[in-house]
Amino acid sequence: MKTYQDIAGFTHWSDYDKDQYSIAVIKGLVMDATRKANSGHPGGPLSCADFAYILYKHYLKFDPKNPDWFNRDRFILSGGHMSMVQYALLLYTGWLTLDDIKKFRQLNSNTPGHPEVEIPGVECTTGPLGQGFAMATGMAHGEAYLRNMFTNSSTKASKLVDHYTYVLASDGDLQEPVALGSASLAGHLGLSKLIVFYDANEAQISGNTNRSDSTDYKKIFDGFNWHVQEINGHSHDEIKTSIESAQKENRPSIIIGNTIMAKGTASMEGDHNTHGAPLPQEEIDRSKQKLGLPNEKFYFPYEIKEHFQSRYSKLSSMVSAWNDEKDQLESLQDTSSLISICIENNLPNFEYPAFNSGESIATRKAFGVTLDKFASEIPNLIGGSADLEPSNYTGNFAERYRDFSKTDQTGRNIPFGVREFPMAAMMNGLALHGGLIPFGGTFLVFADYERPALRLGALQNIRVIHEFTHDSFYVGEDGPTHQPIEHAMSLRTIPNFNVFRPADAKETAICFRIALENKHTPSALLLTRQGVPVLERNYDTLEDEVKKGAYIVQDSEKPPELILIATGSEVSLALETAKLLKDKNIRVISMPCMEIFEKQSNEYKSSIIPGRGCLKVTIEAGITHGWEKFSGINGLSIGINHYGASAPGKVLADEFGFTAEKIEARIRDHLKTLL
Repeated sequence: MKTYQDIAGFTHWSDYDKDQYSIAVIKGLVMDATRKANSGHPGGPLSCADFAYILYKHYLKFDPKNPDWFNRDRFILSGGHMSMVQYALLLYTGWLTLDDIKKFRQLNSNTPGHPEVEIPGVECTTGPLGQGFAMATGMAHGEAYLRNMFTNSSTKASKLVDHYTYVLASDGDLQEPVALGSASLAGHLGLSKLIVFYDANEAQISGNTNRSDSTDYKKIFDGFNWHVQEINGHSHDEIKTSIESAQKENRPSIIIGNTIMAKGTASMEGDHNTHGAPLPQEEIDRSKQKLGLPNEKFYFPYEIKEHFQSRYSKLSSMVSAWNDEKDQLESLQDTSSLISICIENNLPNFEYPAFNSGESIATRKAFGVTLDKFASEIPNLIGGSADLEPSNYTGNFAERYRDFSKTDQTGRNIPFGVREFPMAAMMNGLALHGGLIPFGGTFLVFADYERPALRLGALQNIRVIHEFTHDSFYVGEDGPTHQPIEHAMSLRTIPNFNVFRPADAKETAICFRIALENKHTPSALLLTRQGVPVLERNYDTLEDEVKKGAYIVQDSEKPPELILIATGSEVSLALETAKLLKDKNIRVISMPCMEIFEKQSNEYKSSIIPGRGCLKVTIEAGITHGWEKFSGINGLSIGINHYGASAPGKVLADEFGFTAEKIEARIRDHLKTLL
């Protein structure tokens, strides 16, 4: 075994010895960084270091000068707690520094506890287990769709998007249903360039995996129609052979690597206690001796970096050839626009659909009409529904643009099936891959299933569009299990997440456009099951108003003494109520997006909703919590703070006080209490 004492002769070592010692150095950095931080997960990085290093050193395709090169292979560390192994490899690439490693888990460092997408070389933010796996499935889907789209535009463009998506997954990842749900779909869709290494070290933070799991993952993934291999996860020859075998498959691949937790430590190999706590310093000292490392903190000899980067000239030549090819393709009519839209992230021109004022149309239906219109002009708008195409009006899109399938990977519709959480996580992956604008539809009440992915999308500043239909108790006969009461306001609590509840068909189209134009914020459109009247406003005026989050729909000639603030289907209800309050100077406000309104200037906000001098009433078919910031201390918030019931929507509206007559009565009663 080579040691630090032999480093002077490094150039004469065999490639095997160079790789083995490079991995030993990674393990030393892992142990030192977690010890210095007094926090972290050393055991997992030590068990998966062989695979991660071999992949990065010998197979991963990337641009040494540009971590964001479009045609790079994607590497996703789904077990985000194993972050130090990736940080060590990013040190090897030159995208992180040794000072970054020394600041592991410290404020404002480039090495936070779990990988974050803002760090050069990190493809997505991981940590919540299973989601990295699902996002990788979305990335692999994005690669397949774009590759086939460019190939169809010109055979010369077949290599413009052509890369693998690699995943390093842990035991915990595969225990999360979101991973298995996305894996099932990946096998069904034949995502052949998705390769997963499962670091099966059989140790978790609370003990060995056999305490809670006896699943035969070979059988599971074989049933999912994956290519399955089982190897010694510490054998470099077996790792290389398995990667090369996976690359030849026409279906996704999983490599089950049987590994040892904390591999390389002096006396703690296989010990689950190494999972979530730094090793004792004495154990680190003895482990370094075993690995052939000096008793030196953050040891990183320049020879290791030079060895790792020995193929950089080859990688740079490959990138240069790709850039030349892209430049040539930009001169071709068939591909130039696709390059602009997909690779350079430019939105094409697109127009609004026409809706007739006064017509009653559900906003879910308006979304479907708008989707058809926008999709005809935006070729990278792709998505689908969690088995609700007829209900959320994505069926026309599916029929027109076909399902993406194993045999036809040019289809733009993704048949997600009843997989809400995997759908949302895959949408994040599609957006993170780049070149695509993903959307996904389901009922608003099922946003609960998607919540972790919604949060992670917001955290990563990505453009995804969530269509949530059946947005209130007006769902009716399906009853309280399907009637979202708290969901709208709950979604509004997510930072960097725009929640749109449009009042009519035109607002729906404009909100959709805002979501498309906002490249760094996920959006949710909350849409009605029931018809609502199309208001008498033209797009030119309305667009400017909606883009401010709230605007005046109807105003009084004199300063208002009563302001009705409503969203969604309750805007038309507020207008009906205003007719019954003719003795009052009334202003009616539509607030399609609370988050955008809150970002406007104080001057604009106060011009819409004055702080004093009038009674403010909010109206929304959901919980009233959160509306008090607009209604004020003496104001009135009308909503529903209890679960719904099974009955026709109109019956429930009367029962819950959502008629113009009952709202008028509540307002007048409230006014009396203020006198």
